[in-house]
Amino acid sequence: MSSPERLGSLRGQFLRWLLIPLVLLVALNAFSVYRNALDAADLAYDRSLLSSARALAERVEIVDGKVVANVPYVALDSFETDTLGRLYYKVTGVNGEFVSGYEDLPDLPKNVPRSEIYPALVHFFHADYQDQAVRIAALHQPVYDDQMRGIALIEVGETLDARRGLSRKILIDTLLRQATLVLAVALMVWVALRFVLAPIMQLRADVEAREPTDLSDFDPSVVHKEIRPLVNAMNGYMARLQTLINGQKRFIADASHQLRTPLTVLKTQAELALRENDPVAMRQIVQSIAQTTDATVHLANRLLTLARTGHGAAAAELEDLSLNQLARQVCLELAMPAVRKQIDLALEADDDVPFRGQALLLHEMLSNLLDNAIRYTPEQGRIVLRVYLQDEQAMIEIEDSGPGIPASEREKVFEPFYRAASSSVLNPGGTGLGLCIVHDIVVLHGGDIVLGDARKFADADNQAGADETSVAGEDKTSPGGLRVHIRFPRHV
Repeated sequence: MSSPERLGSLRGQFLRWLLIPLVLLVALNAFSVYRNALDAADLAYDRSLLSSARALAERVEIVDGKVVANVPYVALDSFETDTLGRLYYKVTGVNGEFVSGYEDLPDLPKNVPRSEIYPALVHFFHADYQDQAVRIAALHQPVYDDQMRGIALIEVGETLDARRGLSRKILIDTLLRQATLVLAVALMVWVALRFVLAPIMQLRADVEAREPTDLSDFDPSVVHKEIRPLVNAMNGYMARLQTLINGQKRFIADASHQLRTPLTVLKTQAELALRENDPVAMRQIVQSIAQTTDATVHLANRLLTLARTGHGAAAAELEDLSLNQLARQVCLELAMPAVRKQIDLALEADDDVPFRGQALLLHEMLSNLLDNAIRYTPEQGRIVLRVYLQDEQAMIEIEDSGPGIPASEREKVFEPFYRAASSSVLNPGGTGLGLCIVHDIVVLHGGDIVLGDARKFADADNQAGADETSVAGEDKTSPGGLRVHIRFPRHV
């Protein structure tokens, strides 16, 4: 992945990705154009070279049994030098003898094929002559008289200056046009990018102009389709950030509201202790301070747990654990309070209930649920904790024989600091945060929690009092106690 420094400008990067391949294509095209220009120049100048050879061939004849070339001085001068290059010629007789021209002009190689373009016995080939590259046309010309006949060879050579000059001119003209085209494309792309990127630049301006407290969504429809997933991701991130901020605000509000009263009580008790001279009365005040301090510590711990489940725990790492072993550990930790109240505490768990979650929070959840059950279950009551798998999902149930929670209040008890009427009577010192913490932990792990009646104990009571009848239409065997049912998706 590229670093921000290496990414650089979007315009620059786009232009590089566009122009570099374009320049390479232009270079390949220029090479092809140059090769085609050379072929075109050869074709054009070969025609002129063949015409010169034919003109010279018309002056070759047999005189007294010998091949002679009647080339006037003016013609020779035009052959020796040309405005665009230098011309050379050579005439060879029917027996291979030198007749006229430049005797050292290279002979026709044996492997040069005859040209199929022109209706003549002509061969074209490249050679080096007098330290110059030349193009030679070798024309076979029939000659005859009354005594003999044969084929003479007329060679006309031309330096390549004119051909190469024409090829270079074609190449330069082509490169200039293509360079102009590339520059025009770059300019048009640069201008087009300014218009194309305008929505993104406007989005950037909107982000910079936002107030720090404004976490509302950006409209994804104002940007291109390819950018909309990024805007949606930004909106999702801001929604999560808003949830985090709301959790922090809730924690601050809850802490300031709930801690104000116990701290005020502590301050009042401390002032009373300072004014008290009676040791017995002072001891009672100190005991009250200790109790208030314990309640305040308990409240602070609950608030911190609530804050952690609300926004801090999401970043914690998940781990593989066994819910049945975790439930057994919590039962052992809270066994003594149950024993003191002579409560029948039972654990019904499958052999293995694997789960992937945060062990500390799940332990806190089970501890809160079981602690509540022990607090609100009367002496000699019954509590059962079940952990099992059902349809590939992890299930946790806690049933107790306490007073239960009325159906009208079962959703409200998950709100911070809300306490059911029966709970306030049985446990006046409660904070109203236990079930709220449990609910947040369950939701954090992708589960759901439902409160209901403890059916198991009601069935047992119904069996024991099967001979009782209802009075005035009331069912004396109606369900009692509370059943907390939690369902988790199984993560193995």
